[in-house]
Amino acid sequence: MAPVQKALWYVESHSRDVLSLEAVARASCVSPYHLTRSFAEVFGISLMRYTRQRRLSEAAKQLAAGAPDILSIAFDYGYGSHEAFSRAFKKEFGVTPERVRTLADLSLLQLKEPIVMDSTQLPRLNPPREETLPALAFAGLVERYDCQSSAGIPNQWQRTSPLLGSISPLVSQDAYGICFNFDETDGKFDYMAGVPVEQGTTLPPGLVRFDLPTHKYAVFQHGGHISEIRSVIAAIWADALSQANQEPVSGPVLEKYGPEFDPQTGRGGFEIWIPVK
Repeated sequence: MAPVQKALWYVESHSRDVLSLEAVARASCVSPYHLTRSFAEVFGISLMRYTRQRRLSEAAKQLAAGAPDILSIAFDYGYGSHEAFSRAFKKEFGVTPERVRTLADLSLLQLKEPIVMDSTQLPRLNPPREETLPALAFAGLVERYDCQSSAGIPNQWQRTSPLLGSISPLVSQDAYGICFNFDETDGKFDYMAGVPVEQGTTLPPGLVRFDLPTHKYAVFQHGGHISEIRSVIAAIWADALSQANQEPVSGPVLEKYGPEFDPQTGRGGFEIWIPVK
């Protein structure tokens, strides 16, 4: 069973316990970092946000069914007081627990139902190779995304490409997408669309610099269309890293596009570089 499947089971079977990221990671047999990245990549939502939404959704169902004591519901779902529960409930649904109980109506609430994972949806990947990448400097545009808004990345590349043409000299003809500053709580991350540059290169207006230290990576190569990249990344985090006995560590994740990649057609393949111990 993949780590994310174990995490889903654990969250659903311990919905009334006080859950921590560390506890779910132990039950999933991976590190907290591995679990947060894999869960976010596979399901498009951070683990802790999903856990919170599931708890509040189940609490809402009990309130609509006429639960007599809101404080007991708060305690049952891991909140230490009526005030803390009400605050979290209203932030999630836009209404108070009292109103849901009074109206006995869930139709206006966006409840989070359990995720059912179908592992056949993810592609099978070849085992990764190991590479140590020397320290590099990159230039490009940086935007911040969450797991549900990353569809804006292709547009970011379109805005970046004209600016990159004014950089000289280039270290190589490769282009890189760099994911960094991943937030374990809300699943947000920074993404740079850029190219490696010489140290001390003067950058044109609008571009920023990113310095990447030397590190070891597990490198997954995929020869398919660029439209498959999200499913490839999900498959890497869901199971391929564990199958390869590679332990990821916190750090920037790279997408590498070589000279054979054609940005006009999206063909030519790409590589995903995951920092590992």
